[in-house]
Amino acid sequence: MKRKIVVGIILLFVALGIWQYQLIYYGYVQAKGQLTIIRDAKPLEEYLENKNYPDSLKKKIEFIQEVKKFAFDELGINQTENYSSMYDQGGKPLMWVVTACAPFAMEAKTWSFPVIGSFPYKGFFDPEMAKAEMDKTKQEGLDVGIRNPGGWSTLGWFNDPILSEMLNRNYGQLAELIIHELTHSTIFMKDSITFNENLASFIGHKGAVLFLKKKYGESSVHLKEYLNEEKDYEAFVQHFISGASLLDTLYKSIPQSLEVEKKRKLKDSLIHEIINNIDTLGLSNKNLIDEMFIELPNNTYFMSFLRYRSKQSDFEREFEKDFNEDLKAYIFYYKSKYPFL
Repeated sequence: MKRKIVVGIILLFVALGIWQYQLIYYGYVQAKGQLTIIRDAKPLEEYLENKNYPDSLKKKIEFIQEVKKFAFDELGINQTENYSSMYDQGGKPLMWVVTACAPFAMEAKTWSFPVIGSFPYKGFFDPEMAKAEMDKTKQEGLDVGIRNPGGWSTLGWFNDPILSEMLNRNYGQLAELIIHELTHSTIFMKDSITFNENLASFIGHKGAVLFLKKKYGESSVHLKEYLNEEKDYEAFVQHFISGASLLDTLYKSIPQSLEVEKKRKLKDSLIHEIINNIDTLGLSNKNLIDEMFIELPNNTYFMSFLRYRSKQSDFEREFEKDFNEDLKAYIFYYKSKYPFL
């Protein structure tokens, strides 16, 4: 009888392995990629004590440590060992994130994973696997996008290292990125990436401003540079959030019976108009209008702004009205309400 039970359990696991082979293999490759980065990351002391390592980058590493301490001590972010080491990317991309969206609706495709829930993107450490996922998703008739993320969080499963390409950012951007990523290991609402990313963006920005004021002063060059960049970026973001709303209205007005090619022409015409109207924003930072506009963006590009920035005004009102702009109290409220896994 016992033998039959054991054999039955073994057969069950074999069946599950066959049924979920792709998910298991994906998890294996992701874990391998993450562990490789963590294994090959070097303690920060090795970079700081290396006479041949550029002083400008040593200052950025030391800056990150100051931002961490500020986030832990003065903002109430959960203390972790994140960013205590660094992985040298050698100037190469490290990760690829695939996103997908319905072609004629602002509806993102989601990928589901055990324990951590559903996500409107799928990350890869292998570019060939990312390309295969893109091709497979395109065959479903969806708009597909791919990007190389500037930051990375394992959501507390491992101690995340600094990625060397992070050091190419200026001080304000770097402070915002570090606080943003640390927020993910403090506050987490399952199956709500839009909430998680928007809140991390909000806290990252507010925290960066407070840190820069404390370190450099309210009239400092670093703070002014950061605020000017944010003013430009916010105008850019709002332009594409408004564009997403225009597209949503268009899609809802198109009869389902209309030929796909005619739907596509209406869609492309509106996206062309949105792109051309960027000139009306009067941006001082022309780098925001980057090479990606050599090709017409699709719905995934617009969805990325909704995912990361569409709730900022809601958080701002709540932050001012209910918390009197006390960021530490605001973080404490949300980490009590949605504690990290």
